[in-house]
Amino acid sequence: MAFGSFNPARQQSMMSDINVTPMVDVMLVLLVIFIITAPMFTHAVKLDLPRAQAGAVRQQPHTVTIAIDAQGVLYWGNERVDAAGLDARLTDAARQAPQPELQLRADKNTRYEAVAQVMAAAQSRGLAKLGFVTDPNKEK
Repeated sequence: MAFGSFNPARQQSMMSDINVTPMVDVMLVLLVIFIITAPMFTHAVKLDLPRAQAGAVRQQPHTVTIAIDAQGVLYWGNERVDAAGLDARLTDAARQAPQPELQLRADKNTRYEAVAQVMAAAQSRGLAKLGFVTDPNKEK
């Protein structure tokens, strides 16, 4: 370690070390101050708020089931529809104030193309809520 001296004849070069002791002292003082004052900033005002008994009324959207069998035949609920009838019903459903939730049921042997066409038709009409219904019981 190089310490400075008061004798200029002994010291041949400039002292290049930084004395960090004052900086450490200042940082420790600041740390103690923050530890002491931090609990003062977390005070809360105790309020006795009134309780409301009535809950908000939430409209449940209507649910529409679209089924596709293994041959690709479409059903709106339990009624058989063709592609043009499905488009008309999807357009009517998109105009309803709370849009209905579409639940798509497809046979496991249904081609993906038929499912994708129904999904694309619903999306193009502006229907945003689409769910897939499956059977939770697996075949063994």
